[in-house]
Amino acid sequence: MHGNGRYEDGAAPRVVVGVSGSLGSLAALHRGVAEARERGAALVPVLAWEPPGGELGYRRSPCPPLLAAVRETAERRLRDALDAAFGGADPGVPLHPVVVRGETVPALLHIADRPDDLLVLGRSGGPLRRRLRRAVPDRCVRRATCPVLTVPVPELLHDLHRLESAHRRARWHLSAGPVPELLAAKR
Repeated sequence: MHGNGRYEDGAAPRVVVGVSGSLGSLAALHRGVAEARERGAALVPVLAWEPPGGELGYRRSPCPPLLAAVRETAERRLRDALDAAFGGADPGVPLHPVVVRGETVPALLHIADRPDDLLVLGRSGGPLRRRLRRAVPDRCVRRATCPVLTVPVPELLHDLHRLESAHRRARWHLSAGPVPELLAAKR
């Protein structure tokens, strides 16, 4: 890279951010903007999408109108995520949003393919979701050819998961308590 922030091949540095619309990905967008400012880089928010049933399912039963609708939904999700992250304001860095058809991890790694790119990913989802499916950031860290920065789950999300869990437990205790009494009364 030259002192002007440009690479020898003329390409500007990039900060690629995986976007899903989750709170974790919104935190990643904010961190991505900070990293892009610091590096004099362009911000490339990426949202990957697949046809319902995956590529194999679509090949078996292609439906172009459905495919177009799913792509439009993905484009809207990315626009909504950018609006939620920046409130419609200019983030102050060059912005090049990308909606790409494909599985999330391969799509992100295909776009963040330069050694000097920075891939920024948020951690999100509750503990159950993380146990059922290996997280995208973990898979990207293992396979990326560029540096990967994972942004921790916002503290607000931790609080939300704790409240949801307490609410579920309270609902279960309330519903489990009277049931034996009702069953005994019916006998």
